[in-house]
Amino acid sequence: MKTKKDIESLDDIKILVNDFYDKAKQDELLAPVFFSRITGDWQPHLEKMYLFWNAALFSEKGYVGNPFSKHATLKISPAHFERWLLLFTQTIDKHFSGNMANDAKWRASVMADNFMRRLASIQQDGTRTLV
Repeated sequence: MKTKKDIESLDDIKILVNDFYDKAKQDELLAPVFFSRITGDWQPHLEKMYLFWNAALFSEKGYVGNPFSKHATLKISPAHFERWLLLFTQTIDKHFSGNMANDAKWRASVMADNFMRRLASIQQDGTRTLV
């Protein structure tokens, strides 16, 4: 059995992001959400995700954006975040093992929790209805 390496570089992030989105595009819950926003070429979105995770994991500059604002207008529920986190964690575990892999899973979990909490707050304010 081959020992998995840790996430060490942008190339590793590309493996993670590409495989995750290949799974998400096939997922019955997540695919409709992604395809509602990405109707053609996926590469610009993937490039942004490479930069995002490179910044999150390695503090590299390059990512510009507000991830929450992009998600606030989507018709998503906690079930979507739970599935996203499950697929993301499975993808990391498929390819990587180590401190940075664990950090990536932790950061994804914190992000999902924060997004769900903020979306629930918006719903309580009556300004947006979650599905």
